[in-house]
Amino acid sequence: MATPAQWLAGARPRTLPAAVVPVAVGTGLAFAYDGAVWWRALLALFVALVLQVGVNYANDYSDGVRGTDEVRVGPLRLVGSRVASPRSVLAAALGCFLAAAVAGLVLVVVTRAWWLLIVGALAIAAAWFYTGGSRPYGYRAFGEISVFVFFGLVAVAGTTYVQLERLPWPVWVAAVPVGLLACALLVVNNLRDIATDGPLGKRTLAVVLGDTRTRLLYNACLLLPFAVALVPAFSGRPFAALALLALPLALAPVRAVHGGRTGRALIATLQQTGRLQLAFGLLFTIGLAL
Repeated sequence: MATPAQWLAGARPRTLPAAVVPVAVGTGLAFAYDGAVWWRALLALFVALVLQVGVNYANDYSDGVRGTDEVRVGPLRLVGSRVASPRSVLAAALGCFLAAAVAGLVLVVVTRAWWLLIVGALAIAAAWFYTGGSRPYGYRAFGEISVFVFFGLVAVAGTTYVQLERLPWPVWVAAVPVGLLACALLVVNNLRDIATDGPLGKRTLAVVLGDTRTRLLYNACLLLPFAVALVPAFSGRPFAALALLALPLALAPVRAVHGGRTGRALIATLQQTGRLQLAFGLLFTIGLAL
């Protein structure tokens, strides 16, 4: 039976910045338009966090029962390491999805934006079918696209909408760097696992692109957000350029990936990517709000 510490490790806390940052940026935009509603922002944050934990447990379950997690160089997997039963991990994933659905329904009711039900259903489906089902899209190199859409465009726009109840154009620009940084987390994670994923038939984008091009993709996902942040800075929101203060945090992970680190050495790079994502998100949020 897994311990609480093992359940926490299975939730993959290093990936949680991908849930926090879009909600922060979306709330910063709502604040800029005098429409921030803090209880709605907190509820949106809850939805994002439990969805992220849910997809992590679902990924743990699906990979575990397929046997693709038995040889790993990354952090603990509950099913693959046999510290928790597949049934209990599946129950944890479904419980997270249910909690996200209930909290999301509250936001739908208060905004009367019933079309958000479809968005929420698609988000939960994307979370499950990333590695679940008979033809998981995460095994067919579509993981990064899904992350960009749901942890970038959808999460930022959705957070802004449930507070402001409209979507001004800067929302879509601000969502792009958020989505790219979320992709960077997945890219470096899959770069680390190329050697084990390929032979098991797990054709992530990293496996398809190969080692060299995946490293180029990672650096692009990490550095392009700083260029995109300048768009609102030159379009009436000059303080958005505060995000550039996070650029020094990109040096270490870019150097590590460009320098050819592999396997366990990339676990530290994953942590550095998460720290950069949080710093960028905080500064970008402040800049947009100002």
